[in-house]
Amino acid sequence: MAAFVHFLGFCFLGLLVAVPWGAIAADEDPLQDVCVADPNAQVKVNGFVCKAMPNASDFVSPLLRKAGNTNNKLGSSVTAAGAANFPGLNTQGLSFARIDYAPGGVVPPHNHPRASEVLFVVAGTLRVGFVSSDGNSTLFTNTLYPGDLTVFPRGLVHFIINVGDSQAFSLSGLDSQNPGASLLPTVLFASNPTIGDDVLGKAFNLPQKEIDMIKAALKG
Repeated sequence: MAAFVHFLGFCFLGLLVAVPWGAIAADEDPLQDVCVADPNAQVKVNGFVCKAMPNASDFVSPLLRKAGNTNNKLGSSVTAAGAANFPGLNTQGLSFARIDYAPGGVVPPHNHPRASEVLFVVAGTLRVGFVSSDGNSTLFTNTLYPGDLTVFPRGLVHFIINVGDSQAFSLSGLDSQNPGASLLPTVLFASNPTIGDDVLGKAFNLPQKEIDMIKAALKG
C-alpha cells in the first residue's frame, strides 16, 4: 500500500508538471523561458527582478524534504515553496507546499486570495472543507485517505484537520507564485492594528470579555 501511495505521489507531481499551467495560472504569463528571482535586487516590481545569470541549481529546492515541526498549538506545520524561497518559480505562476499534521492537527479556516489549491494526501486521514461565497455559505466537506485529491477554489475559505490516530502528510500545488494566505482567526482578532472591538462585538454578537479572551488566546 505504501509503495502504491508513493507511486500516486509521483503521478501527482508529474501531473503538475505536465498541465499547461501558463494557460490557466492566476499570475501573468511569462515573457521569456525563465526569470529566476533575484531577491536582493533594489528595484521593486510586481514579483521579483530577474537574476542576470541563472544556473541549474536555481531550479532545484530541498525545502520540502523534511517533515515540519507539529509540536505547536495547531498541531500542524506548513512548509511553503514560492518564488521568494525557490527563485526558479519566479514568473511560472506556481507554488507548492508540504503540510504535516499531528493527530488532531488542524490548518484553521483560511483562504488564498490569488490561487486555487489542489491537495494530495500522502499519509493519514484528513477531513477537509471549503465554504461557498454565493450568499448561501454552503460547506463542502469530505474525508480523504492516502492517494486522494481535493481542490479548494480560489479565494474560498477552507480548512484541513487530521482525523486519524497517526501523523498525516499532504502536498499542495497552487496556481500562483505568491498565493497569499489569510488565516481568519488572526485576520479578525489579531490584526495590526487591531479591528475595533465595537466592530467585532457587533459582527459576532460577543461581549467584550469574550473578545478579550479570544485575543489573549491568539497571542499566547
